[in-house]
Amino acid sequence: MKKVLIGILFLILPGVVYGVDTSARSAILMDQDSGRILHAENVHEVRSVASISKIMTALLAVESGKLKDMVQIGEEINSAYGSAVYIKVGEKMTLEDLVYALMLRSGNDAALAIANYVGGSTENFVKMMNDKAAFLGMKNTTFHNPHGLDEGDWKGNFSTAYDMALVTKAAMMNKEYRKIVKTKTYKLSTNKNTYVWNNKNKLLKSYKYTTGGKTGFTEKARRTLVSTASKDQFNLITVTLDDGNDFKDHADLFSYGFNTYQNYQIIKKGFINVYDDTYYKDYDLYVKEDFSYPLLETEKEHIILKIELEKRRQYKRDSKVGKVHILLNEKQIGEVSIYIQDLKENKKGIFSKIKSWFKHDS
Repeated sequence: MKKVLIGILFLILPGVVYGVDTSARSAILMDQDSGRILHAENVHEVRSVASISKIMTALLAVESGKLKDMVQIGEEINSAYGSAVYIKVGEKMTLEDLVYALMLRSGNDAALAIANYVGGSTENFVKMMNDKAAFLGMKNTTFHNPHGLDEGDWKGNFSTAYDMALVTKAAMMNKEYRKIVKTKTYKLSTNKNTYVWNNKNKLLKSYKYTTGGKTGFTEKARRTLVSTASKDQFNLITVTLDDGNDFKDHADLFSYGFNTYQNYQIIKKGFINVYDDTYYKDYDLYVKEDFSYPLLETEKEHIILKIELEKRRQYKRDSKVGKVHILLNEKQIGEVSIYIQDLKENKKGIFSKIKSWFKHDS
C-alpha cells in the first residue's frame, strides 16, 4: 500500500521567458545536471555535425580504462586528412596523449589511432559509438566515422543539437574528460617528435566561466561548436550547428542562462521529516542525494513535492521505502528515493543507548 503526501504547493504561474537571438541553424542551452533546456532553436533538426563528433570518440576512450596504455601508431592513420597533429606510423604515446590531440587540436589522425586501439578497428569502434548513442537516448544520431569528416568515403556523422548536448552531459560526468577539455595547452615528447598543442576552443580564454568544449567545421556542416561553462555550481552546455558567429553566441547564451535562471537546491541529502506519516513515525528516514534544478524567480513558487511511502511489513536498515517526486507546473522534473535508517534517538531504549555508548568508546 502506498501513501502520497503533498509537501509543498504554490499557485503562482511563471512568467514568459524570452531567449537569445543567435546566428545558428540549430542551438540549445541545457542545464548539465538536470538536462533542462533553457533555450532552443531547431534542436531536433538532423545535420552533419563535423568534429564535435569527437566528443563521443573521447568519451569511449576515457571510459575504456586504458588512458595510461602506451599505443604504437599504426598504418590506420594514413587515411586521415584535413585537421591533423601529424603523428607518425611507429610513434609511441599513451591513449591519453591521443585524446588530448583529439580534443585540443581536433586531430583526425588521432581519432583513427584511438578507434583502432580502443575498438580493434575503425568499423568496430563506429559500432561502439552508435551503441553508446542509443544507450544515451540520442535518437537522431548516426555515426559513420570517429572524426566527423563528411567528404569521400567517410559519409559523415549526423546528429542534432539536442543529441550532442546529451553526449556532452554524459562526458562531463567523467573527471578525466573534464580535465582534458579544459586544458589550454598540452606538451608532449615521444620517440619521434615534440608537440605543443593549444586548444582551439577560444572560449577558454575569452569567456571566464568556460570549462571545456569542442570545435568543428566542414564545408557541409559549416561551423559547429559545443561548449560548457560553470558559475556558482550552475553548470551549462551550449551546442550550435551551422553558426558563423558561434563563439559570441555561446558567450551570450551562457550569460543569458546565468542571469535569467538560478540553480535552486530543492532537496538536500540527509534526514527528512514526513508530516502526517504514522507508519514510520518511530524511524529516521533519509535521502542519499541532493536535487537541484534551474528555475526562474517566479517558478520557484510553483514547485510541488509529492512524497510516496510504501508500507512495507519487512524492512531493514537502508531499505528503500519510498520516493519524493519533484514537480514543476504539475510536470515531474525529477525524483529522489527515500530510505529507512534506525529508530529515532528519542525512541531508543536505555539498553540501546548504553550499547551505543560502548560502541563509540571502542
